[in-house]
Amino acid sequence: MQTSLIVAIVAAGAVILIALGLAMSGGGSGVSARLERYASGKPDAKSGGSGGIGEMLNQSVALANLNRVVEQRDFGANLARDIARADLHLKISEYFMIWIGTTLGVPAVMFAASIVFPALANPFLLLIGGLIGFAIPRFWLGRRRSGRLNQFNKQLPDTITLIANGLRAGSSFLQAIELVVREAQPPISTEFARVIREVNLGLAFDEALENMVRRVRSDDLELMATAISIQHNVGGNLAEILDSIAYTIRERVRIKGEIRTLTAQQRLSGYVVGFLPIGLAGFLFIAAPGFMAPMFDDSVNIAGLPAGVIILIFGGFMMFMGFMFIRKIVDIEV
Repeated sequence: MQTSLIVAIVAAGAVILIALGLAMSGGGSGVSARLERYASGKPDAKSGGSGGIGEMLNQSVALANLNRVVEQRDFGANLARDIARADLHLKISEYFMIWIGTTLGVPAVMFAASIVFPALANPFLLLIGGLIGFAIPRFWLGRRRSGRLNQFNKQLPDTITLIANGLRAGSSFLQAIELVVREAQPPISTEFARVIREVNLGLAFDEALENMVRRVRSDDLELMATAISIQHNVGGNLAEILDSIAYTIRERVRIKGEIRTLTAQQRLSGYVVGFLPIGLAGFLFIAAPGFMAPMFDDSVNIAGLPAGVIILIFGGFMMFMGFMFIRKIVDIEV
């Protein structure tokens, strides 16, 4: 137990030193970063006024430097895009610190809880806890991103109809979008407001629309943007085109809902196959530690590892494959 604690402390210190090293090697932000903050509608911490000064005093210099360093890396750019799609008001450095905190915090909580449940101090369980802590922020980010995308797709047909009605009333396309910003709810209003800001900064409307398509990654929105771009080039009645697109999107949403209802039992079976054995094994580790002890007996080993560990790894891999196969079967594209 003492060896496991020493290894955990050394690993935590190494991760913290790496993060601080990245933070101290950062550079300054440029004009493009300030324009990006303006287009996204986020306040600039360096702006004047007592509120801006208070934010500057409260902001950690190390976190600010780390944020600039990570943003310059490819993985930082991808992470920033995912955070924007999830509509999280977090900087990359803040999300990175949360990631480190959960990765180290879950094993630490398990080790502290081993006073009551001694089985939690098992190094194998601590490793699993670290992996769970590592996956929690990405899982949370993915859930936020998919939830925002689903909400966007549900609001999009009514938004397209609102734009078409505005065009019939004699408004220009930009005026119709401004109507959407005033009348619609987030996330639709937030994304279209960013399009308006980018156009005000001098960006061409087609490019601003393409930027929104890249941010949201919605097939329905891409269909609308493609139709608008084609109409700008060849002409035609844009209001009728948008009505047809809105009808198509509504039918797609309806069919997706029916498919989700029909495949609910199969999706639940996938969760049972994937997580029930894991939950049962965790319960046995806590309730009856001696029951699982033979699995870690190294008297019978394969390639230097106890045969029981090999069996657990193989069983976990097969459960994961079964879960993925079921998810693939019920994932029906419309």
